Amino acid sequence: MDAAAHGAYDGGGMAVGILPGPDRSEASKWLKVAIPTDMGHARNALVALCADAIIAVSGGYGTLSEIALGLKMGKPVVGLNTWEPGECAEEESRVIRAETCEEAVSIAEKLGSKPAHFNPAFA
Repeated sequence: MDAAAHGAYDGGGMAVGILPGPDRSEASKWLKVAIPTDMGHARNALVALCADAIIAVSGGYGTLSEIALGLKMGKPVVGLNTWEPGECAEEESRVIRAETCEEAVSIAEKLGSKPAHFNPAFA
């Protein structure tokens, strides 16, 4: 999370962190907005739900759960050196592979949709 928030900051973007714990002071210093949930791993569902697209980089089981939740919710999921969930007869979505960070962001920007209420003036 810290590296992604730092990258967004350096690129002139805004990073919002949905935190697993109750204390926003434990958030990355690069976040523009830190939302403490005190939900632990259950917050992964919020991360997936709030995303227009998901970029999964490497990661452990938390990343795997965010990939699975994102796919289940119909979100585009771009993977960079990360998990490849097995095929599921009931599901059509797959992780889209990227070779570089730049490619992952480009794919996510193309496939992610901005909500109707998005206002870039507040970004």
